[in-house]
Amino acid sequence: MTVAPLYELPSLLPPGARLLGLDVGDKTIGLAISDSARRVASPLETLFRAKFTKDAEALKRVIAEHRAEGLIIGLPVNMNGSEGPRCDSVRQFAANLEGIAGIALPIAFWDERLSTAAVERILIDEADLSRKRRARAVDKMAAAYILQGALDALAAPRP
Repeated sequence: MTVAPLYELPSLLPPGARLLGLDVGDKTIGLAISDSARRVASPLETLFRAKFTKDAEALKRVIAEHRAEGLIIGLPVNMNGSEGPRCDSVRQFAANLEGIAGIALPIAFWDERLSTAAVERILIDEADLSRKRRARAVDKMAAAYILQGALDALAAPRP
């Protein structure tokens, strides 16, 4: 597994490589995919967590089906910018993808602070979804929000 700073990730990918965004939670993993130009993130699905091996098999299926060649994983940084136990858990999940599951794609982490709250607000204010429909959509939408943030950062000129 190659964990790279976001701005180095494109150099590890072939031209036209798609990125898979992950919002890793305790109970679910939200998934989103980029287009081949790495400009637009689209929500895919929400995986309900089971044992790691089952989670990894589901991820392998999605990676193969969508020909993803890199991962953007949301990192649940605390509001003050520090990393706590949730960040450790997500970093361990990423390490296990290669170490246990054999998924050896380049990975970059993206600060996901407030992503779920932002998506909830959009789903309430703009989409007017019921609580039940929001619960089904929020994780994959949060993954798309995380992935889109990373894509936007990659597209922006660097200072």
